Amino acid sequence: MTQDPMIRIAEALERMSPAPLPAPDFNVASAFVWHVDPERLSPVAAVNRVNLGLLVGINRSRDTLLENTRRFAAGLAANNALLWGARGMGKSSLVKAVHATVQAEFDGLKLVELQREDLPSVGQLLNLLRSAEQRFILFCDDLSFSHDDQHYKSLKAVLDGGIEGRPENVVFYATSNRRHLMPRDMIENERSSAINPSEAVEEKVSLSDRFGLWLGFHPCDQDEYLAMIDGYCAAHGVSVDAATLRAEAIEWQATRGSRSGRVAWQFFCDLAGRHGIALK
Repeated sequence: MTQDPMIRIAEALERMSPAPLPAPDFNVASAFVWHVDPERLSPVAAVNRVNLGLLVGINRSRDTLLENTRRFAAGLAANNALLWGARGMGKSSLVKAVHATVQAEFDGLKLVELQREDLPSVGQLLNLLRSAEQRFILFCDDLSFSHDDQHYKSLKAVLDGGIEGRPENVVFYATSNRRHLMPRDMIENERSSAINPSEAVEEKVSLSDRFGLWLGFHPCDQDEYLAMIDGYCAAHGVSVDAATLRAEAIEWQATRGSRSGRVAWQFFCDLAGRHGIALK
């Protein structure tokens, strides 16, 4: 039997415009990850993070982000934040640690991680979050854009919100090694080759201006590096002679050619393993 043409049209329209995604139960977890193909929010059973007190040498950024997040969780005005600067200095760790600290005070504060490559689907994600009663930190780690990358246009939906505006219950935190979210040589290349150099880069460079908070992270000095390791030892009960610990820590960073929070943690993992201590 031939199917009714109207039914075929209706079915085709349903395939082209699928039904809105059902919102998950946001009470089952404190953090979620946004996936595509298919689009969904998956709860995170245990977030990989460190205690806020173990993040050394970033006091100003810590206090600023903590206060901004507390205001947001309390329903007050708050800014989107861009954490930019040196690799391994705790940018993403700070976001997760601040969330844990404030979430202990405001149970309805949730963390939602979004990958840079999934930014084109952010509109659907915002629609899910807009109708929820909870408040959400939308987090994108290692955010940057290359010369022909058009994902930055989708980011404007988060920062500016278009006609509807950014949902009142969503704030956006991003980390990047670059303050302007793109390589310096790319900026200079567009300025030198474009018919109108200022307009060629303004749209992309101005993207970072849409963040109300710019929090800079810079390489740590040796005292801060050693203080990080001391903090890890105290927190995990690792007892080592001070002179030996200092010598081994300095040798470790010399072989890596850099000092950072990440290098300090990697040294501590090696130290704990050598002392038969399992890290949980």
